[in-house]
This record gives sequence, structure tokens and C-alpha cells, in this order.
Amino acid sequence: VHTHDTAGGSIASMLAAAEAGADVVDGAIDAMSGLTSQPSLGALIGALKGGELDTGYDLNQLEPLNNYWERARRLYLPFESGQLSGSSDVYMHEIPGGQYTNLLFQATQLGLEDKWSEIKRKYAQANLLMGDIPKVTPSSKVVGDMAQFMVSQQLEPEDVIAQAESLSFPDSVVQYFQGAIGQPPGGFPEPLRSKIIKGRTLADGKPFYEGRPGVDLAPFDFEKARAKLGELYKGEIDDKDVLSYALYPQVYAEWQDFRAAYGDVAYLQTHLFLNPMREGDEVELEIAEGRSFLLKLVSMPEPDAEGIRNMIFEVNGERWFLPVSDASVQGTSTVREKVKSGDVGAVGAPMPGVVVDIKVKDGDKVEEGEPLVVLSAMKMETMIQASTSGTISRLICNVGDKVDADDLLIKIDP
Repeated sequence: VHTHDTAGGSIASMLAAAEAGADVVDGAIDAMSGLTSQPSLGALIGALKGGELDTGYDLNQLEPLNNYWERARRLYLPFESGQLSGSSDVYMHEIPGGQYTNLLFQATQLGLEDKWSEIKRKYAQANLLMGDIPKVTPSSKVVGDMAQFMVSQQLEPEDVIAQAESLSFPDSVVQYFQGAIGQPPGGFPEPLRSKIIKGRTLADGKPFYEGRPGVDLAPFDFEKARAKLGELYKGEIDDKDVLSYALYPQVYAEWQDFRAAYGDVAYLQTHLFLNPMREGDEVELEIAEGRSFLLKLVSMPEPDAEGIRNMIFEVNGERWFLPVSDASVQGTSTVREKVKSGDVGAVGAPMPGVVVDIKVKDGDKVEEGEPLVVLSAMKMETMIQASTSGTISRLICNVGDKVDADDLLIKIDP
């Protein structure tokens, strides 16, 4: 039996389940338990000790595990949801534990955190509008999207039904009513469903899925996907890559873009990844068994007019200089300079993407057509070439920079 502890009463639920004959009940190590996580494993063991349902576990054996996870959780403190106490109103709105923290985060991102109580009330209303459905991933997210939509548009349930044909619902809501995640046990509520899907058809022209949507999906060609990924990312593609791409193609592409820009950050210790080094800090990084090096941040000079810091490091005593765009400061303008029409020497980004490689530096002489910058976008890499022959007079991008279409990257003087 699995549950979350949002209201704070799940220990009692798990004990009752055990007494009723459950073979297994779910808990979490104490440091990671409670609130929207599972109930405390230690509390369950302690409560059952000495009785007919004694688990046989020793709380002393859990202590080192709990200490480890307490330390680990502190590293990820910036990613905590902000929930500080139990919330017994879950019995009214029925938001599942995982969705509760996700919805709270989404509300904050949308600037609706001051309307959190209203969002929870709307969640209950949205659930009934959608047919009082079982709320698990992904159906719980769909209900959450509808709730936030109702709050942002100041809609009551009767408004949703009356205006359904003209409202711009979230895609997830439209797809739900098209049957993209299956059929709800009680069927889709009418006339809401017919109004929402009116004029919105599936890719094959049908108004909605009949039965289980997976039945109509074409078989996934794993070997074709493997070959495609090999061409796109020019590296070793294993089964995990192919499965990740099959399940989450956009997330996988973003991860590959990140890795192309920053390398394999798995070698970094967690605290280094989450908290930047300070001047004078020195760490030892192990890149393979028996292979490590000492890295010291010597100096972090002030950013230049473009917001670029020329960081100074020492790697095993050898001094390295690395230009880095500082996202915490602004350059001379709030947005990147754009390419001006008719300026032949201005080299811009052809599309939004991430700069993953720079082939030149200030002062270099280049010929027309010579490779300058590699941009990763839309699951593919694009080589940006020199628009004219001349000398690089301005280089205003760095590896890892996110750029938009027509952002100026390089200026070439004849």
C-alpha cells in the first residue's frame, strides 16, 4: 500500500493497512519523509516493534542511512517546495502528493503564489469538471493545468462550460478530452467535452481517440532512432539514450545541448554543481579511477561591458584563462545586440539555440565561408560561417550562451 503524508495522518493509514492484512506498506527514510513524501519508515518500525506485526528491523541500523540523507538533503535545499507543514485540506481538494509540490512550484513560476488557496479550491472544481477522475501522473497534472487556467482567467465552473468553445485551454486539457491519456472510468462529461474538442482534431483528422490511444500508435523503430541520434550527436549511443529519446524526446535533446556546452558534469561533486566556487577555493576532481587533478579558482575579475568575466584558474598549478558569461549581471544593454540589416560583417544566430563551440578569437583573420561558431538547436548542430572576409573585431558570445534568432555573435571588419 502506497500513500503520501500531505495531511500528516498517513502513519495511522499504514498501520491500519498492515493490521488489515497488507503484505507491504510504503515508507520513506525519516530525513526524506513526511509532507508530500511517504510516511516515516522509522515511525512505522517503532510503532510495530514488539507486536505481532514487528518488522524485525532495528532502528539503530537506520540511523547511519538517515544521517546520510539528512546531509544530502541540505545540498538540495534551494529546490525544496517551500511547504513547511502538513495540509489537511487535501481531504477537500484531493491533490496527490507529488502533484501538490509540482503545482505549488508552477504557481510560483506563473506569479500565482499569492493565489495558492484559490488554486487548491479550483483544483477540486476542475476535477469535477473533468469527470471526478483518478488523479495519478499524468491525469493529476491535467487537472492542475485546468485549475491554474481557471484562476488566471478568473473562471468559475459554469463559465468554463458556457465559454468552452472559445476559450484557449492548455494543450494538456484539450488532449485529455480527446482521449490522449485514455478514457476516464465514468466517461467524459458532456456537453463540455464536445465543446472543447470542436474544431480541434487529431493529426489523422479524427476528433478523438476511440479506446486506448496506444492501440493506434505506430511501432517505435528503435534502430532508426539509434542511427538518428548517432548522426545528431556524434557519440556512442546506448540503449539508455534510445529509451530516453523515445519517452522524452525534447528533454533528451535539451540534455544533449547542455552536455555539448558544459561537458559531462557528472564528474563534479554535488556541492560544486549547485554552489559556485569562490576565489581561493581549491578542489580535487576525479575524472576516472586513478586520474584526478587539482583545480583552484584564482581570480574572478569584474565583468566587461558585455557581462563577460575572464575567470582565472589553476589546473595542477598551471594557469588557465576562461571567459564566462555571468548571468547574474547585465551588460551595457538588457538584451543582446541584434544584427542590423545590410551589415555584411555582422554574424548572427540563424535560430534560437545554445553556443557549443567557438572556432575563432578576437583579432583572427578569416575568409568568407570559414567556420566561426557551432550552435546547437532543434536537436541539431548548425555551423555558422563567416559572412565576409576580414578581421574579427568583436566576439560577444561564449560557449554555453543561450541566444535568440538574429542575436549578434561576431563582428568582422573588412
